Amino acid sequence: METVKNHTIYQSDLQYIFNNLDQSEIEKLKDSSILITGCAGFLGYYFMSFLSDNSERIGIKKIIGIDNFKLGKPNWITDLSTANEKIELYNFDITQFASFDANKINDADFIIHMASIASPTFYRKYPLETIDANVSGLRALLNFYKDKKIKGFLFFSSSEVYGDPFPNYIPTSEEYRGNVNMIGPRACYDEAKRFGETLCYLYAEKFGMPISIVRPFNNFGPGMRLNDMRVPADFAKAIIENKQLVMHSDGKPTRTFCYVTDAITGYLKALLYEPFDYFNIGIDQPEISIKDLAQIYKDIGSVLFGFNQSIEFRESEEKVYLTHNPLRRCPDISKAKKILNYSPSILIDEGVYRFLTFLKEEGDIH
Repeated sequence: METVKNHTIYQSDLQYIFNNLDQSEIEKLKDSSILITGCAGFLGYYFMSFLSDNSERIGIKKIIGIDNFKLGKPNWITDLSTANEKIELYNFDITQFASFDANKINDADFIIHMASIASPTFYRKYPLETIDANVSGLRALLNFYKDKKIKGFLFFSSSEVYGDPFPNYIPTSEEYRGNVNMIGPRACYDEAKRFGETLCYLYAEKFGMPISIVRPFNNFGPGMRLNDMRVPADFAKAIIENKQLVMHSDGKPTRTFCYVTDAITGYLKALLYEPFDYFNIGIDQPEISIKDLAQIYKDIGSVLFGFNQSIEFRESEEKVYLTHNPLRRCPDISKAKKILNYSPSILIDEGVYRFLTFLKEEGDIH
């Protein structure tokens, strides 16, 4: 199958993912049908693109995508499904699973459940829908597949299960139990992910399901909507429009930022790992401030786009924007490195350069 796009960043990113999978992992995907819920989101872009682009080379039978397109139906997913007859696309809300024709997904070998709003601005707007996707939608899928001979089930949790870690727990390992607020504007997401993990653990224990849990740490890159309302997208949008880079905090909170190809590689490795387990997926260096991130965008934006605006602080119109916002976020990924042979290598400067170059080549894909 010919790929939908021929741009430099897009093609090299997909090849990077392929090159970083072991041959034994690629073999596991052969003759498989793969279901992805929440397929139209940011990470869905490279999941769907990678699987579609390599469907013939790997020998994938079918790629099934489900999404309710609550935040819009991007052009890229229509283009992909039109270009590849192996893709089946369904406009459906996974929380209404009882009314879905399950025969359409009966033969899925691998299930990737990432149907959930992930941007704080939007999950605060749709809190109950966020909970339902991560709890009732997840449980419906677990119930449906618990007696079937699936090869892998991947649940997308979040680094937000850790809440705001105490300083002595940074970098944060998978065994940290968290400092999470059960009541507040972020609780709908944080606690839904935590309970989702408990469900996965129980189904793996009771039914022997091959479930893996991943906890993403600040992924960014192509596929992000420029109106996503998360910092990497906000800064990219400002560069494209040559407007001020606006921070809605004092710029001091720190994060590590993982470029999307490293993240997708880690998620696929986790999916293809059969025993029940849970993994931080991100990059452990460098941990930088939001102000430092803005400067990186400014410097690279000036080279690629002639960007010449300033970095400014402006209080968010959303009153609870900073409520329970973690001060630091940095993963300990030694477990994923050891068990999954996960080795992220794209540092923040290169990642921002690739993201902005993609936007220069392709524009906003939504």
